[in-house]
Amino acid sequence: MPAPVNTFKRGLKEGRLQIGLWQALGSPNAVEICAGAGYDWLLLDAEHGPSDVPRLAEQLRAMRGSPSHAIIRPPIGETWVIKQMLDIGAQTVLVPMVHDAGLAAEMVKAVRYPPQGIRGVGAALARASDFNRIGDYLQTANDEICLLVQVESCVAIDNLDAICAVEGVDGVFIGPSDLAADMGYLGRPGASEVQEVVEQSIGRILAAGKAAGILIGDLGLAKRYCEFGATFVGIGNDVGLLGNASARLLKDFKDAKPTQPTAGAKVY
Repeated sequence: MPAPVNTFKRGLKEGRLQIGLWQALGSPNAVEICAGAGYDWLLLDAEHGPSDVPRLAEQLRAMRGSPSHAIIRPPIGETWVIKQMLDIGAQTVLVPMVHDAGLAAEMVKAVRYPPQGIRGVGAALARASDFNRIGDYLQTANDEICLLVQVESCVAIDNLDAICAVEGVDGVFIGPSDLAADMGYLGRPGASEVQEVVEQSIGRILAAGKAAGILIGDLGLAKRYCEFGATFVGIGNDVGLLGNASARLLKDFKDAKPTQPTAGAKVY
């Protein structure tokens, strides 16, 4: 039996638009709820969220059987970190802070078994192979791993063409917040100067034959990026959803008028 088909990677190859949601709370319950909402992918964030390896494994389990594909963002692009992410069952990783083609090439090797790469052979002990129940995992895993690299600095933008030229990189993700900060627009990713670079970068990524991705909370901008050809687009995060909805509920209560009870009234 081969490794499971990576439906997200297949979608990138087909040029299908795939919409995702960031998961930063580190909560398996929150992930399970969001996994049933219909998003194409959920990003489990170990860079800025409070998720270590055991907690990430629980979040992956919470997604099992859902229509959403799991992407893990490790805290850093290091071979040993990537190995752990893959062994707990991640098939797609988004590596942050990839500033040059050299690091991109290292990450390609990190996600592949020899002789194509340097991933350690230990999946028989891990969740990735369903604890050694997937007999052909070692022989088929490389083809189903998807590597996304994140460009989010002026240096990375300068090196973008070289990063895109690295064989084995499946998609390039633009990080607008860090890019804006590095350009001198901290907290202002919507600044016209930043947006000009973002839009140009999407074009450069597509011209190189790679899939382009981005996270943006402005739904109008998200639609604009889709029109430009970005195919994996994050449109929000669990922290924002909970924070905004909880504040809105309290406001709605304060604005509400007393009403008579009805049979359709709900407690929860």
